[in-house]
Amino acid sequence: MFETAELNRKTSKEEYDSAEPGLRTALLASQERLKTADFSVIVVIGGVDGAGKGETVNLLHEWMDARHLDTHAFGSPSDEERERPPFWRFWRMLPAKGRIGIFFGSWYTDPIIQRVYGETTKAELEPALQRIQGFEKMLVDDGTLIIKWWFHLSKKAQQKRLKALASDPDTRWRVTKQDWKHFKLYDKFRRVSERTLRETSTGEAPWLVIEGTDKRYRSLTAARDLLDRITQRLAGPAAAPAARKPTRVKQDPHTILDTLDLSQQLTDKKYERELEQLQGRLNGLWRQAKADGLSAVLVFEGWDAAGKGGAIRRITPALDARDYQVISVAAPTDEEKARHYLWRFWRHLARAGRVTIFDRSWYGRVLVERVEGFAREDEWRRAYAEINQFEEQLAEHGIVLLKYWLHIDADEQLRRFKAREKITFKQYKITDEDYRNRAKTHDYELAANEMIGRTTTEYAPWVLVEANDKRHARIKILQALCARLEKA
Repeated sequence: MFETAELNRKTSKEEYDSAEPGLRTALLASQERLKTADFSVIVVIGGVDGAGKGETVNLLHEWMDARHLDTHAFGSPSDEERERPPFWRFWRMLPAKGRIGIFFGSWYTDPIIQRVYGETTKAELEPALQRIQGFEKMLVDDGTLIIKWWFHLSKKAQQKRLKALASDPDTRWRVTKQDWKHFKLYDKFRRVSERTLRETSTGEAPWLVIEGTDKRYRSLTAARDLLDRITQRLAGPAAAPAARKPTRVKQDPHTILDTLDLSQQLTDKKYERELEQLQGRLNGLWRQAKADGLSAVLVFEGWDAAGKGGAIRRITPALDARDYQVISVAAPTDEEKARHYLWRFWRHLARAGRVTIFDRSWYGRVLVERVEGFAREDEWRRAYAEINQFEEQLAEHGIVLLKYWLHIDADEQLRRFKAREKITFKQYKITDEDYRNRAKTHDYELAANEMIGRTTTEYAPWVLVEANDKRHARIKILQALCARLEKA
């Protein structure tokens, strides 16, 4: 793969000077058009030390409007980053639609370095590359334009480049001991990098290998590719059609929710006794989990008025208020709609030793957005795999993940609606939309059934909670949480 980038290509000063003004103008024009486009651009920059990666980043800032470039340089993970799944630091930096994000160092860096230094085996590299492909596909499916550049030097050219930089007092600071250490491992870096690029160069996100020997050739090649890719995308097919109004389910479907025994109840006396015991048990377990650096993510889904908020309020008294956050999920903001729908959930993941509680969650994509027609069918159908990938990364990082579905029947829901209308400090909880949604109960039942079936995994199973009796529901939720913490 790299042989074609070792041809010692050069661009004359005359050719460069002739091309530069028009290229800069065209890049600025494309950037202006991009501002109102319905997609973002991510430029991934990788390659050999000394091949001109940093110089190319500086060039883009010089030639383009830097106010609309989001540049992020990734080195070794910080303590804050190590306490979250590896992809957290990339998700939180994703550019909004209409902007260009430059990733100097990326999700490719650690898998390559770990393999070269023997920290992972050849077999372990494969799943890491598959995860990268899944991540990039997720972004591409959402509309992101991914441009990947690998700057290459032959071994001889790299040695010459490093020596030249090191011998000049003005540039020697750019050559570190780590650069020379990498140079000694050049052949291994080359083998691992070739495999990585070969397996992750896809039709949607191909790699462009750029020969880095000649600065003028390198600069024009990168700038022209960026211009061509953005121009092609701007002139490409029309935007995806708007979501169509979904077909309504007319008959009551038979779902897994029908298997729940909603008659289960607890007496007040037994409830109070078990609640006190479980909250004390939870407090002790969380102290131990916090000391061990564990974190937890709790997801609450279910019908309107099913008791999600009440259940959450029976968990939080057992925790130190400094150790948890409750995220109430509503309709996405403009900032959130400008990025992949999972972005707003990734950025809320807490550090080690903390609990994040989601009152509604990423499952809105396959529930509300599906039923109400806010998402196209292709969007919510691919969301099952995207959600499973997200949750798998949480579990692999050691996060305790619990997902609760609180189920009540239609009669109990209506009774609770009427009760809320009579209590002044609960009236804000009931809206006309809650009543309108009752007409779509069968649609939500079908969506919930498919959601549970498609996203119940060995690392993140659903806990189905019979919630007609709030006391029974709260105790079951606490029991499940304590059991999972004990196992963790």
